[in-house]
Amino acid sequence: MKALDRKLFRDLWHMRGQVLAIAAVIMGGVATMVMSLSTYDSLVGTRDRFYGEYRFADVFAGLKRAPQPVAERLAGVPGVERLETRVRAGVKLEVAGFSDPITGQILSLPDVGEAQLNRLYFKRGRSVQPWSTDEVVVSDTFADAHHLQPGDTLAAIIHGKRKTLTVVGVAVSPEYVYQIAPGAMFPDFKRYGVLWMARNALGIAYDMKGAFNQVSLTLARDANEQDVIDRVDAILADYGGTGAYGRKDQFSNRFLSEELKQLRTMATIFPAIFLGVAAFLLNVVLSRLIALQREQIAILKAFGYSYAAIGTHYVKMVLLMALLGVAAGVALGTWFGQGLSHVYSETTFRFPYLDYRLQPGTVLIALAVSALAAVSGTLVSVMRAVRLPPAEGMRPEMPARYRTSLVERIGLQRWLAAPSRMILRHIGRRPLKSLLTVLGIACACGLMMVGNYQKGAIDFMVDVQFRQASREDLALAFIDPTSGRALHELAALPGVDFVEGYRDVPAILRFGQYRHRAALFGIQPEGRLHRSLDSRLKPVAVPPGGVVLTDYLANDILHVKPGDMLTVEVLEGSRPVRQVPVLGITQQYLGVSAYMQKDSVNALMREGNTVTGAYLAVEPGTEPELYARLHERPRVLGMVANKTAVQSFYATIGEFILFYNLVATVLAGAIGFGVVYNSARIALSERGRELASLRVLGFTRGEIAYILLGELALLTLAAIPVGFLVGVGLVGILVVAFQSELYRLPLILTPENYAMGASVVIVSALLSGLLLWRRLGRLDLVAVLKTRE
Repeated sequence: MKALDRKLFRDLWHMRGQVLAIAAVIMGGVATMVMSLSTYDSLVGTRDRFYGEYRFADVFAGLKRAPQPVAERLAGVPGVERLETRVRAGVKLEVAGFSDPITGQILSLPDVGEAQLNRLYFKRGRSVQPWSTDEVVVSDTFADAHHLQPGDTLAAIIHGKRKTLTVVGVAVSPEYVYQIAPGAMFPDFKRYGVLWMARNALGIAYDMKGAFNQVSLTLARDANEQDVIDRVDAILADYGGTGAYGRKDQFSNRFLSEELKQLRTMATIFPAIFLGVAAFLLNVVLSRLIALQREQIAILKAFGYSYAAIGTHYVKMVLLMALLGVAAGVALGTWFGQGLSHVYSETTFRFPYLDYRLQPGTVLIALAVSALAAVSGTLVSVMRAVRLPPAEGMRPEMPARYRTSLVERIGLQRWLAAPSRMILRHIGRRPLKSLLTVLGIACACGLMMVGNYQKGAIDFMVDVQFRQASREDLALAFIDPTSGRALHELAALPGVDFVEGYRDVPAILRFGQYRHRAALFGIQPEGRLHRSLDSRLKPVAVPPGGVVLTDYLANDILHVKPGDMLTVEVLEGSRPVRQVPVLGITQQYLGVSAYMQKDSVNALMREGNTVTGAYLAVEPGTEPELYARLHERPRVLGMVANKTAVQSFYATIGEFILFYNLVATVLAGAIGFGVVYNSARIALSERGRELASLRVLGFTRGEIAYILLGELALLTLAAIPVGFLVGVGLVGILVVAFQSELYRLPLILTPENYAMGASVVIVSALLSGLLLWRRLGRLDLVAVLKTRE
C-alpha cells in the first residue's frame, strides 16, 4: 500500500465523526431520490405488466340496452381487434355484521370459457361455474375489508330484488386497480365492492337476458382510437349509448395515471430539492474541511509529491466519504421504497403483485451528483493550498486583524464581556465563512419544513373540501333521474334536518382543441350544504345560464376564462350539444368540477324538475335508522357519508403522503444534524490553537466553551429565520409542481412546520455542543500548542 493511501485511511479514521456526519448528509439526499424513483418505476412496471397479461381493454362504451346481435356490427368496425360485451348492474349489498350502507357493481362473466378482455387474477378460490345462478367472485379489496372467504354468503339487491349470493372466489381486475364508487373522491373498500357473476344469471336478474349494456374492445396495432370511438358511438346511438371512451378516460386508469403523475413529480422535485441542498452543504463542508489540511499539503509538497498526486489523494478521501453516503442512501432508500410501494399497493392501487425494481441509472445519478459536489468542494481548497510555497504553507496562517464589531461601535460594548466581544469580532473577521455556515444551517431548517409540510396541507385540504364546500352529512345517488318530488319524501324521513337536490349529467367539455370528460353538476345557487368557494374560500352563488369551473379544470385543462363559450356535449338522453358561457372560476383542492344551477341543467336537458341525487343534513345519532330506511328504497343506489369520505381520504392518499412525510422528515433531520455537527467540528479544528492559548492564559474550560459554542449558537439563531424563508421557497416549488386533476397542494405552513424546522436545528446544535464540550475537556494544551490538529 502506498504511503498516501495509508495516510488516507488514517485520516478517515481520525475524522470518523465528521466522516459519518458528511455521509449522513449524502445519505439523506440519495435515500430520498432512490425511494421516490424506485417506487415510481416499480408501480409503472407493475401496472404495464398487469395490463398486458390480463388484457386490459383499449376502448370502453356504456349504453342502456342492446340486443346481442349488435355485437357483430361492433366487431366489424375497422380497427377493432377483439371485442367483448357484458352486463353491468348497480347493486346494494348486505354483509352480515356491517350495518352501514354498501353499494357496488356486478359484472357478468361468460358462461362458457374465460373472459377475453379484462381478465381476473384470482387470489383465492375459483371462477363461477358455467350457468351458475348464485355464485359470485368478489374484488379483493371488498373481501379483505369484510374478511370474506370462498364459501361465505352476502345479499345483493339487483333490480329491486334481493338475492343471496355465495362467494366462490376473490380476484383482482385491471379495470378496478383504483376501486372507487361513482360520485366518491376516494376509495372506501368497506362500503363499495365489485362482484362478478355468470352472464345468464345476471341477465335474468337485471332483465338483460340476450342483451348487453357495456362493451370493451382492443384496437389493432395501426388503428386510430378516435375513429373507432366515433364509429362505435354511431352504432350505439340508437341504444342509449353514453359515449365510448379510450383507456386514458377509463375511471380506474384515469385516477391511477393521475396518481402516478403526482408520484413522478414527487420523485423528481423532492429528490432534486434534497439532493441539491445536500450537494451544496457537502461542497461547503468539504471545502472548509480540506482547508484545514493546509500544513499537511505543504509537507507533502516539500517531500516531492506532485500537484496531481496530492489532488488525487484528497479526491480519493472525499470520494470514499461520498461512496459511504451513497451506499447507505441506496440501502435505506431501497428499504423505504419497498415500504412506500407496499403502502401504495395496500391503500390505493390493488395490483395482484408488485415488481419492485431499482434502476441502475438511479444509483449512477446519485453517485455522480454526490461525487461532483464532493470533488468540486475539495479541488478548490486543494488548489488554493498547493499554490503556496512549502515553507509558507507549513506555517500557521497569519493571525487575522480583529476590528471592533458593529455592536461595539454603536456603544454597546459596556454591556458585553470580553468573551462575547470575541464572538462578535470572530464572526465579523470572516463574514463569508459565517454567511456560508448560516446558509448551510438555514437549508437544513428549510428541508425540515418541506419534509413536515404535507401533514398541515392535508388537514387544510380536508377542512376546505369536507367542512366548507361539501358540508352535507350524506350524499345520495339515485338509480335513474327522478322527479324533484322525491326530495320531499327524503325530508320527511326521521333524522333528516335538511335536503338539497342535485342533477348531474355525464358530459364532454370542449374549448378549442382542449377537452375533458366529466360530470356537469347542477346544484342549488346558494346551497347550504354543497357550495362553491372563491379564491378566498368564501361561498359564491352559482349564477344562472352558465357554468362555473374549478380553477384547475379552467386554467390547466380547458384553458378558459370567464366570458368564454364552452361546448358541452351531454352523454345522456338525446345527447344534446350546447354552447354555455363560463361565468366564474372557483377554488377546489380535491378533484375538478363543473357547476351550473340545477334549473339550468334541467333546461339544458329539456326536462322538468329532475334530480339524480340529494345532499342530506342528518341529526347526530340517527344515522343507523336512516341508513336502514334509505337501503329499503329501490331508487336509492348509492350513499356516501361525509365522515367516511374523510376517513377514506386519510386511509388512501393521506396515508401515502403521511408515510412520505415521515420518511422525508427523518432524512431531513439526518441532513440537518450532519450539517450542524460538521460546522461545529470544523469550527473547533479551525480555532483549536486559539482556544488552547486562551486556556494557557487562564481562561476556564467553561469560558472557552462559551466562545466556541456561543458563536455556533449565534449563527444557528441567525440561520433559523433565514431557514424559514428557504422553507417557504422550497414549499412554493412543491405547490407549483404538485398540480394534477386528482389534487392540488395549498401553500399552507402551520406554526408546527416552523416549530419543527427550528426544533431540529436547535436540538442538532445542542447535541453538537455537547459532543464539543466533551472534546474541549480532553484537550492536551501542550500538544494543541504544538500543532493545529
